[in-house]
Amino acid sequence: MRVFTVVAFLLAPCLGFAASGNSKLTDSVGTKDYHSTHFHRDTLSVQPSGMQLTTMRGKLQAIQKEVPLDYNDFVQNYIDLYTGPNRREEMGRVLGLAKYYFPIYEKAFRDAGIPEEIKFLSIVESALNPNAISRVGAAGPWQFMSTTGRTYGLNINNYVDERRDPIAASYAAAAYLKDAYQEFGDWLLAIASYNCGKSSVERAVAKANALDYWSIRQYLPVETRGYVPAYIAVIYVMNYYNKHNITPQACSMPMQTDTILVNKFVSLGNISRVIAVDPNQLALLNPGYLQRVVNGTAAAPRRLVIPQIQKERYSALYDALNGNQLTVAAMPVIATADNAGRVEDIPAFHTVKAGETLAGIADKFGVELSDLKSWNKVGERAIPGQTLRLIAPGTVALASPKNGSVAVAAGL
Repeated sequence: MRVFTVVAFLLAPCLGFAASGNSKLTDSVGTKDYHSTHFHRDTLSVQPSGMQLTTMRGKLQAIQKEVPLDYNDFVQNYIDLYTGPNRREEMGRVLGLAKYYFPIYEKAFRDAGIPEEIKFLSIVESALNPNAISRVGAAGPWQFMSTTGRTYGLNINNYVDERRDPIAASYAAAAYLKDAYQEFGDWLLAIASYNCGKSSVERAVAKANALDYWSIRQYLPVETRGYVPAYIAVIYVMNYYNKHNITPQACSMPMQTDTILVNKFVSLGNISRVIAVDPNQLALLNPGYLQRVVNGTAAAPRRLVIPQIQKERYSALYDALNGNQLTVAAMPVIATADNAGRVEDIPAFHTVKAGETLAGIADKFGVELSDLKSWNKVGERAIPGQTLRLIAPGTVALASPKNGSVAVAAGL
């Protein structure tokens, strides 16, 4: 993936997202059914044979890296599930999508210094679907709840939800998992905490008086008892799919992409016309933009991922972005979840009322708190009667047809 800056149009390194925060909250990742509560039970109807135990352990040991890949009857149940006739097509689709998403995750994990094989956890979380939404509101390929996402540096407002951004979310997930490993000293416990939260793992450790997943498993929430076995099973299937009549599907994502840093508000639809790319494909590459509007500013340029295009198209895009040809509104417009799809002039300035806070104003108008402070050169407090600029000087925000979201079943 190449990265360009729109203003100078120069190659630049891929953006990294600094994640901060102390711990992931208990409800930070949506609880999953994992398709059958049967697999959470401690007694199974069919036990692996001695030969099967030896063979499967050997296969897992052959692909094991830093994260332990233990084998037992619970893992085998998930292997049977994922390699069964009802899941082969879905696993084939995931194998295709992994060609696009895994390099993104691998870079984030290398930068964070954690094992790259934890990338497979995103399959359990979302089946590599950046638009996945759990029943409790966890979103994106790494299924962050909004509170935890913000704790780990993800921007979430009316314009953007970086939980859905594969790059930003993978850095946040890496930061959480690194924190968890530093606390527990065990990767399987860190992975378990990604599902149920660190406090639940801490309680289970105290009850079991042990520091390994299989010893504390019975004291974990029901969902988490199947979470680590599902993770190990996914790694097995992704490596031995050809032994189970699973055929990888063609990747539906463009494999050659570039990254543009955009310093103004502009709709994905307008950009797609300039570079002659399907707007739906552009939205698929940039799932974090909820209104299909890139909300970039001079102070905080935003990343836009595009398929690699013909050289002359880059010149056209540069001219369009720097010459304001993409601007479609004469007055500043704030696109929110309620008014997206129609152009409704909202003042570019707001007069602070008694009791209002800067954070509340930023959330109300869908802007970043840091941007609001920068544009108005203010500190931490909002002063009643003060007039605040809501968009960057010289910037035009565009309303855009609403990008509908569909709640889907997250994970495998």
